[in-house]
Amino acid sequence: MESLGVVVNPIAGMGGRVGLKGTDGKLEEARQRGAEPRAPDRALEALRALFRREPDLTVYTAANVLGERAVRDAGYEPVVVYEPATESDSKSESNPESEPEPATAETTAADTRAAVRAFLEHDVDLVLFVGGDGTAVDVAETLEAKREDDAEPTPMLGVPAGVKIYSSVFAVTPADAGRIVAEFDRVTSREVNDIDEAAYRDGEVRTELKAIATVPVASDVQSSKQVSSGTVDSLAAGFAREIDRDRTFVFGPGGTVGAIETELGVDPSPLGVDVWRDGDLLARDASESEILDVLEEPVTIVVSPIGGQGFVFGRGNHQISPAVIRRADEIEIVASGAKLDGIDSLRVDTDDETIDEELCGWTQVRTGRFTTRLVKVV
Repeated sequence: MESLGVVVNPIAGMGGRVGLKGTDGKLEEARQRGAEPRAPDRALEALRALFRREPDLTVYTAANVLGERAVRDAGYEPVVVYEPATESDSKSESNPESEPEPATAETTAADTRAAVRAFLEHDVDLVLFVGGDGTAVDVAETLEAKREDDAEPTPMLGVPAGVKIYSSVFAVTPADAGRIVAEFDRVTSREVNDIDEAAYRDGEVRTELKAIATVPVASDVQSSKQVSSGTVDSLAAGFAREIDRDRTFVFGPGGTVGAIETELGVDPSPLGVDVWRDGDLLARDASESEILDVLEEPVTIVVSPIGGQGFVFGRGNHQISPAVIRRADEIEIVASGAKLDGIDSLRVDTDDETIDEELCGWTQVRTGRFTTRLVKVV
């Protein structure tokens, strides 16, 4: 591979830790809640991993926080082929040397699509994007719209930075993305899915296949999220029967954990994070800061892996941040046997390398009233 196109959605994932379950249509609210960008740091991590392996690549990108800054910080000399009109205008009117910060950058899906079109004009070998499912849709649809008849499709690969990741076009971690770009030699077709974020915030998952994309073949490209089947009633009953009421419980999202809360007499937020202690719901559908405000040690975090992917942290539960995880002395992973049958291993992607390393290794997953299964976190 000789050339690469890089585009970053700087606001992707900002709504996660503040409890918004996404940023679509909620950017201002996320900012008001104190949300911090995560996509630029993840872009830099991926590009540094790539630079260590392929320092001589030609890297085309978009101006400033849309890619230029991360590409330059990683060690490359970026070739900027797209600059948003709003950014150009704002520089000329005030300080020409000023650079927008990721948290306040006014970028849109149109910028992502325009950047990808510019990459194609330079015949890049692959488009590396940083964002979530919405960004994946923008990239995939643009690549398909610009593909000429009978031409080989340009491959794409995602660095996961969004709150929910339902598409199978993302590397498992940013570092994996950099390695895959440097080493892949084959491609395959994979799904690009997106969900209705408004319905998601109301506790309903509505997924839709948006595109089929060409993606590098690698073991560290994640699978599409699958919905598990089967009852978890016995698991929930067993967990609730043994509950230690002297502990504070942080309950992650999902139906399995929600069944435990229901057994405890709690009305769970299906896709949010709840905090419970000794019969009292201390916080419902809580943000990271709201969780930290009510935590009283000892603390148990209860999570269930995402079906088909195996993530227990870093997908759909960013509110359970590294700061929250550090406050916990116990982590309980729960899943039905049917869900585990479709998962080779468990995964974590917390944005904190030390915590990720500490969580790796073999762990017990509760699968029923009395049963557990030993599964490896990788």
